[in-house]
Amino acid sequence: MKLKEALKIIDEGVNDPGIFKAIFLSGGPGSGKSFVGSEVVGIPKGGFTGMDMSFAPSGLKLVNSDPEFEYFLKKQGVDPSSLAKMSDAEFKKVTVGTNSPREKAKAIKKAKEKLYVQGKLGLLIDGTGDDYGKISTKVRDLKKIGYDCYMIFVNTTLEVAQERNLRRSRQLPEKMVEKIWKDVQKNLGRFQGLFKQNFIIIDNSDAVIPKAGKPVFAKEINSAIRRFLQSPIKSGIAKMWIKQQQNKR
Repeated sequence: MKLKEALKIIDEGVNDPGIFKAIFLSGGPGSGKSFVGSEVVGIPKGGFTGMDMSFAPSGLKLVNSDPEFEYFLKKQGVDPSSLAKMSDAEFKKVTVGTNSPREKAKAIKKAKEKLYVQGKLGLLIDGTGDDYGKISTKVRDLKKIGYDCYMIFVNTTLEVAQERNLRRSRQLPEKMVEKIWKDVQKNLGRFQGLFKQNFIIIDNSDAVIPKAGKPVFAKEINSAIRRFLQSPIKSGIAKMWIKQQQNKR
C-alpha cells in the first residue's frame, strides 16, 4: 500500500472501532499469544506484513515485528525453525545490526506503529513482557495522548513453554526461552499494578478442548476484550481530538 492510501485510512480512523484503545499481550515464547490475535481480536495469523494497513474487525492494528522477521529470514535463505540450532555468532548475525533481519523487521514495525498512533487507531501490542520499563514507558506515552490501555497476560509453565517452542515454526534456543519466561514471571506483579482493573491473567498451560481444538479460555478473553473495546473513551484529550476531527468533515 502506498503512503498516500495509508494516510487516507488513518484520516478515516475517527469512525473506526477500537479507536484510542491499546491492548498489550504479554507472555513468554509458546504461551499462545498468537491465538488471541488471530482467533479473538480478528487479526490474521501472522499479522499484516510490510506496510499493509488492513483492518481487523475489532479495529485493532497489530504491533509486532515477528511476521516481518520471519519474512526477512526466509528472504535471506534462513529457515526460522533453525534459530534454536544456531551458534551464538550465527544467531547474532540475523538479530543484530542495521541490515539484520531482526532490525529490518523492527524498522517496519516502528513505521507502521507511528502511522497507527498518528491516526489514534486501536492497537494490539504483541510482546513478551520481559522488559517492564519498555512497556511502562509505552503505556505512559499512549495515555498522554488519550489512549485507554489494557493487558492480557497469557501464562504457561516453563515446561509447556519449552515443549511448544519445539513445535513453533520459529524456534528459539532453550536457554533463551527459559530466561525470557523467568523475566516475564518477575514482571507479573508489576504489570498488575500498572494496569490495575484493566488486566487479566490467562492460564494457557493446558487449555485445549479436544474436539474444537481451541483454548477453553476463548470465551473469557472475548468477554474481557469486548467490554474494554466497547467501553466509552475516558480521556478528555481523546474526546477533544475526536470532536475536532468530526468538525473538519
